[in-house]
Formats: sequence, structure tokens, C-alpha cells
Amino acid sequence: MQPEIDLLGLPVKTFGLCFAIAFLAAGAVMTRRFRELRWPAEHATEALMAALVGGLVGARLYWLLDNWDEAGDDVLGSLFSGAGLTWYGGAAGGAIAVLLWARWRGHLKPELLGGAAPALALGYAIGRVGCQVSGDGDYGKPTDVAWGMAYPDGVVPTTDVVHPTPIYETLGMGVAALVLWHLRDRVPPVALFGLYLVFAGLERFVVEFWRHNPTGATGLTTAQLTSIGLLVVGGAFIARYGRRPPTPTAA
Repeated sequence: MQPEIDLLGLPVKTFGLCFAIAFLAAGAVMTRRFRELRWPAEHATEALMAALVGGLVGARLYWLLDNWDEAGDDVLGSLFSGAGLTWYGGAAGGAIAVLLWARWRGHLKPELLGGAAPALALGYAIGRVGCQVSGDGDYGKPTDVAWGMAYPDGVVPTTDVVHPTPIYETLGMGVAALVLWHLRDRVPPVALFGLYLVFAGLERFVVEFWRHNPTGATGLTTAQLTSIGLLVVGGAFIARYGRRPPTPTAA
């Protein structure tokens, strides 16, 4: 594990570095799609910045609510600490911010959802590389599988051999990103976004069985319950909009 690297004499957190690369990669995909749709390419950068700000705020708030027993005694300190970011909170916060930006810019259209689908999947896949390299505690339960590994030098160290669940997620959502990009002109945009929700929900629901997150009264983790919501919404989008003709791109 390598939580920190030396870059030209400056200490750089590997998770933060992968986080930045994930946003740049997602931005590149969005920019390409905006150009295909004949939308201003610089608007993709604006959308990305809105997603970044909203995502960070949402990730912190979701973590705070999900860990109230731990954070409730010092809400402000927990809110502004450097630890505790959750993907689902980030996705919700980023989505709200982008929708507000889209309304302002006149891009509140189905094509925006379709364009965001492969970018979101790719950004998530790269972001999980940061979790793996830094050993930030997103690893799984102890295991005896051949590819299990320990994280003795991680940000959240463990000497147990565990499931490397960040790798599972990178592979799963990396494949999803390729599929969604391949289908961008073959599937209606809202249905394509629904397919992304299905991929994201299914991937996280399955991986949670190997992660060490606590389960609730239902026998499922908070992330799995949220995943079920994504699967339902994604399936509804596909059923409702899947038969519509896809959006043609400019030649």
C-alpha cells in the first residue's frame, strides 16, 4: 500500500491523486459527448465542477447521518474533518448540483443523463483505485481466496488477509463504463442512465457481501438498501424509456 507519494518534493495523498484523475477522466468523457451533441465543450467543465462541489458536500452529509453515533457529539468537527466520505452521498449531492447547473445553462434535457452515464461509471472505477492503493478501509472481510491480501501499511491498516473489494469494484464499473459508452448512440439517453443505475446498484449490492460493513435489522447494509433503490429506479427508467428512439448525434 502507498497512502502517500513524493511528487517533486511534495507529499501527495494517493487517494486524492486518484480522485483528481477520476474527475479528469470523467470530464474528458463528458467533453467528448458534449461535442458529439454539439453542446459547448466548456460546459462539460462547468458540469464537472458542479458535480465536484456538490459531491463533496453530499458525501460528508451522508457519512455524518450514517455515522451519527460516532459523529453526533461533535457535528461541526466531524463535518469538517478530513475523514469520512461516502459514494452514495457524493452521488446524490453531485446529481443535485449538476441538475441545478443544467437548469441554469439550459441543458436540463435527457441527453445530459445519457452523457453522464459512462462518465460516472468511469470516474467511480478510477476512484476505487485510490481506495486500493491507499488502503483506506474499503477492503473486505477475511478470506482464504488466492487473491486475498493484507493492508498493513494502509491508512486503515489490517494484517488480516481480506477480500480486495476496491479491485472488484474497479473491474465491475470499468466494464460498465465500456458498455455504456458503446451503447451511447444505441439506447435512449434516459434508459442509458437507468442502465447505469442498474450497474451501480447491482455492483455495490453484490460487493457488500464481501465488505466488512455492519448490517442492520434487515440483514443488509445501508449501502445495500440504497442499492436496491438504485435498481428499482434504474429498472423503471429502462422500462419507461427503453423503447424510445435514441438521440442522434451530429455528423
